[in-house]
Amino acid sequence: MKKILLILTALFALTSSAQKKKVAVVSFYTDKTIDLSELGLNTLAAITDLGNNPNFNLLPILEKYHTAFFNDYSKKFPFDLIPENEVTQKQEYIDYVPHFNKEGEAGKYIINYPGYKYIYEGINGSANEVATATMFKDNADGVLFTEIHFAVVKGFAVGGTGTIKMKAYARIALYDKNGKKLFAFNEGATSKKTGTIVGGIPVLSFDKVLPMCESALDELLKDLDGKIEKMVKKTADTL
Repeated sequence: MKKILLILTALFALTSSAQKKKVAVVSFYTDKTIDLSELGLNTLAAITDLGNNPNFNLLPILEKYHTAFFNDYSKKFPFDLIPENEVTQKQEYIDYVPHFNKEGEAGKYIINYPGYKYIYEGINGSANEVATATMFKDNADGVLFTEIHFAVVKGFAVGGTGTIKMKAYARIALYDKNGKKLFAFNEGATSKKTGTIVGGIPVLSFDKVLPMCESALDELLKDLDGKIEKMVKKTADTL
């Protein structure tokens, strides 16, 4: 009887494992454009200066998010992620020219994790969502897009002089093999480190902004670690 139970348990485990859905991550990037809309300053020239400044290097921050995403968060997903090289080395993926292409700005504003290309997802992005889902339909049940971006938010200020903070956002969006959206959520967290605003204008030199971005990402990673399982737990039934 014990042997029969062991065999049934093993078969059940194998069946459950075999039925677990698979997803291809097709876009993984960040953006050097810092959102200043909360301050009403999105036309500020300093935004462009940061984008042009090679010292404002967000790649280590993106790599930190990538490590957490694949090493920690992925274990909480109700589906498996196919190996990244099966995505980034697929010739059809390499040759694909996305709608709303920003590859010409890669390394200037858009920073892709190595091997990935910028593929827009969201409002009016159905062409990209369907194309990538179709591209991987033979070995994945869906495709996932993720990005991180940053925004300056108000701290404490009197008469236009005081402090600002940085807020980091992560967007994670999943589509099934037909390109139908299953979920898309944005999670944000605010930095512990602060910056300065003088006369209503924030100080946005790279050496001031970068530590705030790093601090904001650290807070975001903590938030995601506690929330991501709950956010995606029903996905396996809809893939």
